[in-house]
Amino acid sequence: MLKSEYPYYLANRPLQPNTDLAVTDKYSGETATCVALADEAAIDRAIAGAVAAEAPMRKLPGYARQAVLQHCVDRFTARAEELAQALCIEAGKPIKDSRGEVTRLIETFKIAAEEAVRMTGEYQPLDRSPRTQGYTATWKPVPVGACSFISPFNFPLNLAAHKIAPALAVGCPFVLKPASLTPIGALIIGETLAGTELPPGAFSILPCRRDGARLFTEDERLKLLSFTGSPAVGWDLKAKAGKKKVVLELGGNAACIVDEDTDLTDAVERIIFGAFYQSGQSCIGVQRIFVHARIYESFKARLVEATRTLVMGDPKDENTFIGPMISAKEAVRLESWIQSAVARNAVVLCGGRRQGAMLAATLLENVPADEPICREEAFGPVAVLSAFDTFDNALAAVNDSPFGLQTGIFTRDIYRAQRAWDTLDVGGVIIGDVPSWRADQMPYGGVKDSGLGREGIRFAMEDMTERRLMVVRELP
Repeated sequence: MLKSEYPYYLANRPLQPNTDLAVTDKYSGETATCVALADEAAIDRAIAGAVAAEAPMRKLPGYARQAVLQHCVDRFTARAEELAQALCIEAGKPIKDSRGEVTRLIETFKIAAEEAVRMTGEYQPLDRSPRTQGYTATWKPVPVGACSFISPFNFPLNLAAHKIAPALAVGCPFVLKPASLTPIGALIIGETLAGTELPPGAFSILPCRRDGARLFTEDERLKLLSFTGSPAVGWDLKAKAGKKKVVLELGGNAACIVDEDTDLTDAVERIIFGAFYQSGQSCIGVQRIFVHARIYESFKARLVEATRTLVMGDPKDENTFIGPMISAKEAVRLESWIQSAVARNAVVLCGGRRQGAMLAATLLENVPADEPICREEAFGPVAVLSAFDTFDNALAAVNDSPFGLQTGIFTRDIYRAQRAWDTLDVGGVIIGDVPSWRADQMPYGGVKDSGLGREGIRFAMEDMTERRLMVVRELP
C-alpha cells in the first residue's frame, strides 16, 4: 500500500512543504497518494547543495561509494514487493512486469557497486621522438561534479537507477526530477539514500512541474544533464543546456526483422513480449515488424492468434498482460493514429479497441510508410507488419526512420547478422531476439533522433567523469 503522502528530498533530507502533486492509480483513475512539489527556490537550494558536495563526494574512497550502493541493494531487496506494488499503482504496470523492474533496479545498483571499485586510468610512454624522450603521461578519471537528471514515467525505477547508480559509483552529487506522473519509485530511492552517510547535498529528488524545472537544464553550476524522454523535449533541453555535458536517451520506433529461416514459434513468443510488454510503453518496444515474404502469412496467422489471447485488465491481477496506458489522452492519440492508417486502407488484424486509458493489443498491416504509426514513436500496444523479399530491402526499410535506437534480427545466417550490424544505423543490433531486450551493464543508447551518449553503468560512469592528465619529465 502507498503512504497517504510522500516528501521530496532536498540536500539528503525529507521535506514536506505541501502535498500539491496528486498521483493517480492509473487503472482506476483515483488519487492514490499526494507528493510534495518543489518550487524554483527549492531547486536552487538543491543545486547549491550539490555544488557544495562536489569536493566531499570526490574524496569518498571507492569502498565507501560501494557501501552506499550495496546498502541500496539490500534495502531494495527487503522492500521489493512494496516497490512493485507502488509501481503497479502509479504507472499502471502489470504486477508481474513491476516485479521484473524491481529486479532490474536491484541488479543496476549491484552492477554499480561492483564498478565503483574498478575505476582505472592509463599509463602512456611519450618517447616516440627525441623531443618527448624522458616524458611519460598518466591519466585518471575524476568526477565532473554536480549532475542534473530528468527521468521518465515508463520505467520510473530502473531509468532513474541508470542515472543515480553511476553517479554514486563515480562520486557525483546530483539533483533528480522524476516524472510527475510516477514520482513514488524515485522518492523511495531517496528515502533509502537518506539512510546512508553521504555528504550533505549529495542528492536531491524533487518532483516539480515541467514549467518550473528550468534550473535543471539551464543552471550553469550543473556540469552534466542526463535526460530520458521524448525527442521533442530532449532536443529542446539540449539547446538550452549551455556548456554542460548532455546525455539524451530519447524515442524510437524499433524494428524487428524475421528472416525466412526463423523458428516461428520462438519469434512469435519473443515479439509478443517485445511489442506488448507493459502496454508497449517502451522506447525499444517492437513497433515495425518486417517478415520475409515466404513465411509472412504463416507468421502473421500465429502472431495474430497469440496476440488475441493476451489478457487486458487490472494491472494488479496476476494474469493481466496489458494494463492501461499512462493516460486516456495518450490512448486517444494512439487510437487516432490507428484510424488514420485505416483511412488509407490499412488493415486491423486484431485489437484497435479503446476504453479510457485501455487500448487492446493491436496489429496492423498494409500501412503506408509515411503514416505516424510507422514514422513516429507509438509508445503503446500497436505494431505494424510488412513483408520483404530480400534481406537488404529489409535493412533499408529499418533505416528509413528518423530514429535509431535498437533493432532485433531473427536469422540463423551469421553473414546476414554481420551485415545487419554493419549496415543498420542504430545504437544496438540484437540477434535472435527483439530490440526490447536490454542488459543493464551493456552500452545502451541511440543515434539520429534517438539521442546522444550511452547508458549502461560503466558507460554512464565514463560520461560522468573527465580524464585528468599528469605528465612527468625525467629529471636530468
